[in-house]
Amino acid sequence: QVQLVESGGGLVQPGESLRLSCAASGFGLDDSTIGWFRQAPGKEREGVSCISATEGNIYYSDSVQGRFTFSRDTAKHTVVLQMNSLKLEDPPVYYCATGLSRWWCSGQEPDFVSWGQGTQVTVSS
Repeated sequence: QVQLVESGGGLVQPGESLRLSCAASGFGLDDSTIGWFRQAPGKEREGVSCISATEGNIYYSDSVQGRFTFSRDTAKHTVVLQMNSLKLEDPPVYYCATGLSRWWCSGQEPDFVSWGQGTQVTVSS
């Protein structure tokens, strides 16, 4: 059974950083296309970043480009989303998900199939 678990959320002030992790069971995370999404209350999930299994394609949304970095921690068999310069307007719930294609990825929700339960990120002054 495929299961994804996000961790690392918390409460920070504007301008601070957080490091989210996504761990998996039931499949090899190191060799999978993985995406990060986020969601504000009452709004649809939006794509944040993703990396293809072949690592030939890495995507960042315009809203996080230059602030967030997506990487793999192969030693721990996790993926990491380093979030710097967090803003008040950054949506609070972050999800990781597995992608359908090994060779490319996008920030589009239909391209992802298995989802974690989410982790809460609160940016507040």
